[in-house]
Amino acid sequence: MIGIFGGSGFYDFLDDPKRVAVDTPYGPPSAEFSVGTFQGIEVAFLPRHGADHQFPAHRVPFRANAWAMKELGVDRVIGPCAVGSLQLHIEPGHLVVSDQLVDRTWGRDNTFFDGPETRHLGFADPYCSELRPLAVAACREAGAGTHDGGTVIVIQGPRFSTRAESADFARAGWHTINMTQAPEAQLIRELELCYVNIAVVTDYDTGVEGEIEPVTHAAVLEKFNATLGTLRDALARLIPEAAKTPRRCQCATGMQAAG
Repeated sequence: MIGIFGGSGFYDFLDDPKRVAVDTPYGPPSAEFSVGTFQGIEVAFLPRHGADHQFPAHRVPFRANAWAMKELGVDRVIGPCAVGSLQLHIEPGHLVVSDQLVDRTWGRDNTFFDGPETRHLGFADPYCSELRPLAVAACREAGAGTHDGGTVIVIQGPRFSTRAESADFARAGWHTINMTQAPEAQLIRELELCYVNIAVVTDYDTGVEGEIEPVTHAAVLEKFNATLGTLRDALARLIPEAAKTPRRCQCATGMQAAG
């Protein structure tokens, strides 16, 4: 089964989707799942922010969401999200298949191993080495301006960055900015599932050089919705490829060396 963190805009290409509630040791996930088939492949969708977008980034029940994916039988997870660009060549409307992240969040439940059992996850490469090239190819085939790789800086939210913070992130050479990739990617890896990110660039962040208006939530939603068709096309191409590709990556065995 393929798992996708998405919203209502994705559900309508599934055949006979059903609502599925999942109980977890970490409380309920953000919402009920929509589970159906696409080209004969089982797919489970979950809106990470809730059915009514009621969970801001720092309140998303990340552990419950990840655990529920595993409980449903998902072994590969696609994590679309909105991002701001920190570099001028990464333009609004482009898609970025991230290969690195920097976590600047705090206070989030970011591991399943917080005692008494303790494990130390190797997380040098946060995104699946097998899914990433498949996602890049799918985005390009969908006609999107596509960036193969990029570092996403994950901030706490729900506020956007100050000009000084954003300029600092850009000077560091990081590419995009987001509020949910951490701890989502880490938790998925701790469960030995594969994870790939497709980031929709919705805006230039505040500190990018030039005469650029500061980002607003309304502008983010407008651009994300305008790019939704391209993202859906990319997902429709990626899902069959991900489903038929054998898992030979390290994601499936990553916790064996984490003792």
